[in-house]
Amino acid sequence: MRRVVVAGGVAVAAVVAVGGAAVWSRDGSEAQGAQAPLATAVVSRGDLVDTEKVDGKLTYDGVRDVWTGASGVVTWVPAEGATVGRGETLLSVAGKPVTLMYGGRPMYRTLRSGSSGKDVRQLEENLRALGYGGLTVDEEFTGATEAAVEEWQDDRGLNETGTVDPGQVVFLSGAVRVREVKAPEGKRAVQGQPVLTVAGTKRVVHVDLDADKQDLAKKGAGVTVELPGGATVKGKISKVGGVAETTGSGQDQKTTVGVDISLGNAKTGRLDEAPVSVELESERREGVLSVPVEALLALREGGFGVEVADGSRRLLPVKVGAFGGGRVEVSGSGLREGMKVGVPAE
Repeated sequence: MRRVVVAGGVAVAAVVAVGGAAVWSRDGSEAQGAQAPLATAVVSRGDLVDTEKVDGKLTYDGVRDVWTGASGVVTWVPAEGATVGRGETLLSVAGKPVTLMYGGRPMYRTLRSGSSGKDVRQLEENLRALGYGGLTVDEEFTGATEAAVEEWQDDRGLNETGTVDPGQVVFLSGAVRVREVKAPEGKRAVQGQPVLTVAGTKRVVHVDLDADKQDLAKKGAGVTVELPGGATVKGKISKVGGVAETTGSGQDQKTTVGVDISLGNAKTGRLDEAPVSVELESERREGVLSVPVEALLALREGGFGVEVADGSRRLLPVKVGAFGGGRVEVSGSGLREGMKVGVPAE
């Protein structure tokens, strides 16, 4: 009996010996011979999803360089891999800490009594979050703000000036994980040169996807990620780069699009830059009838059929569609959901 196997996502006919040697004709007749023992599978209706695996790496989101307005010899830096949160020290310059605060606006000027603007509000929000009360969070740097700043400076070992300059604070969007120290202890921090490379604390998978496969990546689409060790977790595409990047030259030249995948609260360990495998959806057929691929029979006259197992054994020609997840889309007259079809017995 000729059953079908799949190679590289394409159905091909292969002669597989299953018990007796039966040959099917399009009219449903079977040549004489012992019937092969069968197991059965059900014709089911649902979404059929085909996937493709690509390589990625497990890392952290939001990689960026950090600058500071402080100038002088670096006297302390965190270890690579360390996490720094609000109110904590990013590094120390000339013995004075540079403090991380949260916000989307860079620290570009000295804030003092009489200053106003959204950067003032940003500073006051952080002071309030760090427990320094007695001030109104608005866009005005008042005497109450000055008093809170002096209290904060005292706790941080800074001169109690009541003013905050770019050498004392760095604003970033949230807690960060140190990836690289660019200004180690003993080196001079210079304005305009990065001192650290940091990332966010959320785990993501990054894929440099071949540009000719960019249709596989749609923002919001679900994916499956295989982690080092073989465990799998679910993820969702959170970002698809809008600009392709070309690397290498000659035959080694590659054009890729960056894709980021969020992993939610999945347990992924602490390894950074670890290789992973990502299963992307390449095609989805919704609400179709399908059978296991091994249920297909190659007809002597060409085309395919399935062997209906409803008490008697008869052949039903079918039209083959998409493949996915070990199943194949089928359609044809007389085919219905719930029908049992034959598959090779183990």
